[in-house]
Amino acid sequence: MVRKYQRVSGAERETLKAELKRRYLDGESIRGLSLSTGRSYGFVHRLLEEAGAPLRPRGGKQRLARALAAVSE
Repeated sequence: MVRKYQRVSGAERETLKAELKRRYLDGESIRGLSLSTGRSYGFVHRLLEEAGAPLRPRGGKQRLARALAAVSE
């Protein structure tokens, strides 16, 4: 994994981008990815955009849980 505060470019950036996209699509949050990689939220968000990952709306899991609860009532 890339060390904290180290510039990421070239093949290393592409590898990190693919890994972050895979983990995000598997359900991890941008905040969680940020914490686990030691990178800023903005950096992770930017790489996900570059990777073409479809970004979830803010509060996605919480909003979904509320919507499902409302439907089941």
